[in-house]
Amino acid sequence: MSAPNGSARSALRTLASLAWRDTRTARRRLLLYISSISVGVAALVAIDSYGSNVTRSIRLQSRALLGADLSLSSRQRFPAGADSLVDSLHAAGIEVSHAVTFASMTFVPGTQGTRLVQVRALGVGAPFYGKIETDPAGRWPLLQQGRNALVDPSLLIALDAHVGDSLALGYARFAIIGTLKNVPGDVGVASALGPRVYIPEQHLEETHLLGFGSRAEYEVLLKLPPTVDPAKLVSAHKDAFEQWRVRARTVQDTERSLTEGMERLERFLGVVGLVALLLGGIGVASAIYSYIRERIDSVAVLRCMGATAGQVVGVYLIESIALGLIGATLGVALGLGVQLILPLVLGDFIPVDVSVRPEPLAIVSGLATGVIASALFTLIPVLSVRRVAPLQVLRRDATPAARPSLFGDWARIAVIIALAAGTVALAIARTGRVRDGLGMSTGVAIALAALALSATGITWVARRVTRRGWPFVVRQGIANLFRPANQTRTVVLALGFGAFLVSTLYLVEHNLLRQLALSSVASQANLALFDIQQDQEARVDSLVRDAKVTPMRVEPIVPMRIASINHTPAYEWGKTHTQWAARREYRSSFRDTLVASEKLVGGKWFPGGADTTGIPGISVERDLANELGIILGDTVVWDVQGVLVPTRLTSLRQVSWARFEPNFFVLFEPRALRDAPKTYVMLARVPDDALRARIQRRVVEQFPNVSSLDLTAIQNAVERILSRISLAIRFMALFSVATGILVLVSAIAASRRQRLREGVLLKTLGATRAQVGRIMVAEYAVLGTLGALAGILLSVGGAWAVMHYIFEGPFVPTVLPLATLAAGLVAITVAVGLSGSRDVFAATPMAALQES
Repeated sequence: MSAPNGSARSALRTLASLAWRDTRTARRRLLLYISSISVGVAALVAIDSYGSNVTRSIRLQSRALLGADLSLSSRQRFPAGADSLVDSLHAAGIEVSHAVTFASMTFVPGTQGTRLVQVRALGVGAPFYGKIETDPAGRWPLLQQGRNALVDPSLLIALDAHVGDSLALGYARFAIIGTLKNVPGDVGVASALGPRVYIPEQHLEETHLLGFGSRAEYEVLLKLPPTVDPAKLVSAHKDAFEQWRVRARTVQDTERSLTEGMERLERFLGVVGLVALLLGGIGVASAIYSYIRERIDSVAVLRCMGATAGQVVGVYLIESIALGLIGATLGVALGLGVQLILPLVLGDFIPVDVSVRPEPLAIVSGLATGVIASALFTLIPVLSVRRVAPLQVLRRDATPAARPSLFGDWARIAVIIALAAGTVALAIARTGRVRDGLGMSTGVAIALAALALSATGITWVARRVTRRGWPFVVRQGIANLFRPANQTRTVVLALGFGAFLVSTLYLVEHNLLRQLALSSVASQANLALFDIQQDQEARVDSLVRDAKVTPMRVEPIVPMRIASINHTPAYEWGKTHTQWAARREYRSSFRDTLVASEKLVGGKWFPGGADTTGIPGISVERDLANELGIILGDTVVWDVQGVLVPTRLTSLRQVSWARFEPNFFVLFEPRALRDAPKTYVMLARVPDDALRARIQRRVVEQFPNVSSLDLTAIQNAVERILSRISLAIRFMALFSVATGILVLVSAIAASRRQRLREGVLLKTLGATRAQVGRIMVAEYAVLGTLGALAGILLSVGGAWAVMHYIFEGPFVPTVLPLATLAAGLVAITVAVGLSGSRDVFAATPMAALQES
């Protein structure tokens, strides 16, 4: 059997021929073993291919997404210098249009319905790129031909309105001429908090909605000639834009930010697919180990015929690589099918129209990953054939295959190192960062180690827990947990990890939603009225009280910006600290008491009494203070509508932002802002839904500039967004569950001969077919229960860590859903176990003995 003096190609051909012959009687089983790799490859190919589709679509549609070649935007009206620059660009032949975006209440007089909406007032010509589709078709050009409005279809449903009805925005009325069917850049979840309404920018002033304190984004859209580079234009005026607090955004910026966002989503979901692949690799390694144990006689014959240990290893390595290639190919085909489903799952988060098609790079990457993973995971069991002696062809027990010490087996050490390095490399490649990849690898290793220890503990307990008084079928089923060639570790790893992923995701989602619900209850208020002007506050208060409702809180709001910190201008301070925190607009308030959503964590609260000496104090939210790099005692000068107000940081607060009530980054000592121009927000508790709607309608009718929020509707919208996100994540987590089931199926197939002999022995000793079946039910019920419990218990710790360290919220486990998940996994385990063991308890002793 030694290789002739031919080329290495001839030797490889000989080994391949031997590998082909060796698999002749077990090819179906081997394909079943490798199928768990296919699921992981399918997940990776689907995510990578669809991600590439989205990235390409963003690149092709980025100009339509922005609606222009260059966008200039600001949270305040453009200063005179910025307007002059825009006018000069327009005079130079550059097309210019304007847009203003803000939130406001709308009112349909015909149905008396009210709703918070997202208003976008567009100038003539905007958008310059992209096609907005309407229903009825062709209504977009009519928008600028009068006081017209195009709205989301959901708004008509919510207000029981129709095309042709009148829509009130502030003090102006608009005719609804159609609904928005498709808008470039539309994201499904964006309208959850408020449907969109498009109106002509030329009629915006008639609404009187953009008064003092109103929040809006002012935008100038520019269509540049092909000879003008947007990036160079921005660079030439960079300092001026920063001084004016105007943000410039080019087509390339839009493409970059959207691509980065999609890549983050792709990496996250790809990590879940990689976990499924690793889990499948463990299952394949276990199955191949069982298969090789069955082939000991064949290996011994090869050794007797002169085959070296290296040649035998080569035979089974070729088998493993070939099986990995087949499994990866099947995974690619499955992944391309799953890719067609992903738009239904992820479509709400994708801002472009995606053309779904296979991506060659994703296919090649999936094939390579599957083959490499298969080879690495099967190398350890394949190396065990080196210990098979030629004498074992006559007597298996003649030369016991004692497992050598790991430290003396350099080949095994090298394979283990390669496996660990390969896993870490794949994790780094999927996450995009070394730290995240190492963290992900460590987390998976800890989870798998915990499950492996659980399996070891289960077999140890099973040996000692059985009692003579128990029914025979139960004792025998539990004994199967520690018999030779048992499936305990494989099943606990497969089912446990699937249960761990799914239940962790559920527990995190449940606790986030629970936190929102508790925050809503804790805040008590379920109606918020905001943008109340100073001269309207008393009248709005009277209107609410006339409805037999007492306002719970009335908070003043003063818009402002940071002028300087410790005598350093905000612009300069932002260069060495967080830029957004130093330059953003703040909507602050003043009061002399803390509220339930706040907790003092540093310094002292404002002194009581009528102290009017010294610099007024401020209290800053702790995380914002860290972003700004300020500490107790630092001085901050604020630009309050052109008036400079010096203050000193006297305390730090921890704020519960999840509560549905006004919270502020910065609170002032009352004497600092008492005379400043301000608006108000009013909170009330209105238990009756009909009364709450009537109050909102009366406020809109009498004070069109005042907006209202039904906080219960906001909470429901947030819950819908979270549920959509959870759906996408759970969909990918199901790949791990599917992998676990396939690992279970292959484990049952791998131990078929062992269980067949046991069944024959039991029948020979007088056991009936029904008793053999009940023994298997007991075995798989216990296996499923223990595997599910191990994964779920591990998930409780994982979910607690996520809530505690990432979301910094309380964690409360939920019993019934987890028990339902465990029961489902037990049922699946028993069903798969019995289905894969039909021939075991159905075979006659004579037939089974002839096969063995």
